[in-house]
Amino acid sequence: MSEKSGAKIFKQKCSQCHTVEAGAGHKQGPNLTGLFGRQSGQADGYSYTSANKNSGIIWDNDTLFQYLLNPKKMIKGTKMVFAGMKKPKDRKDLIAYLKKTTA
Repeated sequence: MSEKSGAKIFKQKCSQCHTVEAGAGHKQGPNLTGLFGRQSGQADGYSYTSANKNSGIIWDNDTLFQYLLNPKKMIKGTKMVFAGMKKPKDRKDLIAYLKKTTA
């Protein structure tokens, strides 16, 4: 896993909708600070769909790996417009980056 590659992927595919810096505001998507170990739909101050709030998903390496493949399939009714990432290495690199930067 490469955090450096993950940072590049985040910048290209995620940063237009998400922030990772503590205290940064929400964009179209929620700020991802504190993501690992948190239940889906629980970031303070962000307006989630009921699908996200009620999914019961706890974010960890495995759930993020699955979610990033096809968000709309994993949480039917999410407003996340991202189509997903097919390549397992890209998902692992992005997760490594997120694990470091959102802690």
